[in-house]
Amino acid sequence: MESVDEARAKVAALFKCSPDEIVFLGSGSEGDNHAIKGTVEAYPERRHIITSRVEHPAVLHTCQNYARKGYRVTMVGVDGQGRLDMDQFRDSLTEETAIVSIMYANNETGNIYPVGEIARLCREKGVVCHVDAVQAPGKIPMDIDTIPADMITISGHKLHAPKGVAAMYIRRGTRVRNLISGGHQESGRRAGTENVPYIVGLGKACELAQTNFSEENTRVKMLRDRLEKGILDTIEVANVNGDREHRLPNTTNISFEYIEGEAILLLLDQHGICASSGSACSSGSLEPSHVIRAMGVPFTRVHGSTRLSLSRYNTEEDIDYALEVFPKVVERLLELSPYSKDRQPKPLQE
Repeated sequence: MESVDEARAKVAALFKCSPDEIVFLGSGSEGDNHAIKGTVEAYPERRHIITSRVEHPAVLHTCQNYARKGYRVTMVGVDGQGRLDMDQFRDSLTEETAIVSIMYANNETGNIYPVGEIARLCREKGVVCHVDAVQAPGKIPMDIDTIPADMITISGHKLHAPKGVAAMYIRRGTRVRNLISGGHQESGRRAGTENVPYIVGLGKACELAQTNFSEENTRVKMLRDRLEKGILDTIEVANVNGDREHRLPNTTNISFEYIEGEAILLLLDQHGICASSGSACSSGSLEPSHVIRAMGVPFTRVHGSTRLSLSRYNTEEDIDYALEVFPKVVERLLELSPYSKDRQPKPLQE
């Protein structure tokens, strides 16, 4: 179909790969499952998997399922800023490893991980490398010269395409079994009727992501930095989680001591401000974020982590409004918190 072919070419342009190396999927989670399960089935003699402690649940839960089946799964740790322990990774990687699955950028903190180096180390060992790059398009380089991985997953809704469509780069010659069997769609690599309107939307979104790359890394980054600085300057219990140097230009994760993230979200929502506690996929869960826990964030802050993500559609006025609302919301919750009785709150300007 011509419209699907055109969309495939636009997605391929994002990766700087051949269109026949792009497979359309239903979600980023499907892509993560396809990569890990398909590789494990393709290499049954290899019973070792490497991932990290801060991955998306689609990767973590899949790897944990294989651990229950007797596979050896190495979960690479992170330091207090969420940076990967590359020494542990190098020591763990062997020719017996079936697949390495590491995300390009963290969905909660925005931390960017050295997937280019990881992919090159995998290539030296003959190990399949998969990168969950769902957070990356339009914000950091996506081409396969920068990320020489065997498989890379992206998801439409993270770059303003519809929810329910995703794409996966599969390097030509990569051994990977199909996750979904049936018809011959996607050159026999992913059965099921293609969602043509959503695929077209994803193609257009990838095209726009390249066009707006500079704005994301200048104006959007400036707005993020202004929002972050304003919160830190006016709220004494605020602390940034993650690597403030190597991260996405649109994301900040801030912990507020002594209060619950869910309570912050509820009050922010009443003021028309959208945020998330931990990752959006964990919404509704009262468990503290596995990413924040892996970083060793203190108990007084671990439940109060709040992720704020900006886009090119945000304005200076949005930041002004958020900086007016945030101190009032946090101070109100601190007054209700039994854990903050001994603190001396800084005066707030009305």
